[in-house]
Amino acid sequence: MHLTHVAMAAAVTVSVAGVSYSALDPAKLESQARVVADRASCRTVDSAIVAYVGINGEAPATITELAGYVKGDITAYSIAGGVAAGPGC
Repeated sequence: MHLTHVAMAAAVTVSVAGVSYSALDPAKLESQARVVADRASCRTVDSAIVAYVGINGEAPATITELAGYVKGDITAYSIAGGVAAGPGC
C-alpha cells in the first residue's frame, strides 16, 4: 500500500467522522426541531380560519385574530380572500 493511499483513507475517515458528529449533535438537532415545531403551516392557518368562522360566524379580518386558535408562529401569514396566504400556500 502506498503512502498516498494511507493518507487518503485517513482523510476520508476523519471527514466522515466529522460529518457524522455534526449530523448527530443532539443539542443542535433539538434546537432545529424546536424552530421547525414552532412554525405553523398553511394548512394549520386554514384550519384556524375554519375554527374561527365556526365560532364567530364571520371570517377573521387579520391574522392576529387567529392567535388563540394556533400553536406556533403565524406572523409570516396573512388572510387573503378568506384563506391563508404565505409560505407554502
